Amino acid sequence: MQPKSPSIQECPVGRAVETVGEWWSILILRDAFQGSTRFDEFERNLGIAPNILSRRLAHLTKTGMFVRRRYQERPPRYEYVLTDKARDFFPVIVALLAWGNKHLAPKGESILLASRNDARPLDPVVVDAADRQPITLANTIAIPGPRASRGMRARLASLKAMNPAVAPTGD
Repeated sequence: MQPKSPSIQECPVGRAVETVGEWWSILILRDAFQGSTRFDEFERNLGIAPNILSRRLAHLTKTGMFVRRRYQERPPRYEYVLTDKARDFFPVIVALLAWGNKHLAPKGESILLASRNDARPLDPVVVDAADRQPITLANTIAIPGPRASRGMRARLASLKAMNPAVAPTGD
């Protein structure tokens, strides 16, 4: 059952989770970023049941993350091609990989991202496009956007994190 509260439906995080928040969807997208396009590739690489894979691929196609393209006539076979919308999700996968390596790899990283040019390992961080400074919990607040409803504006104004005196900080 999907949440129906207006604050979740209006929230960009809530809408994103509705699109890709189910864990199989994120793993399917991860594999697509690594070159998988065909049903059998996803099924084999993920060990996912065909009925679940069919539902996830249909959902990701319906929400604009994939375009379904026929690559064989008889029998009809389709591949799932990443859209620009899906490619824009890549930094989220990168952030998950970096977080997982930092906090969930006690014996060391099993996967690193590296530069295509020289295979130098990369250290992903989220930065502001304008000043290239890292975006952290301590230096950000959520403010209403131009299309925020009255309810969203009230919700954001009531958040503790909006008050600099009680803003969350690091350890």
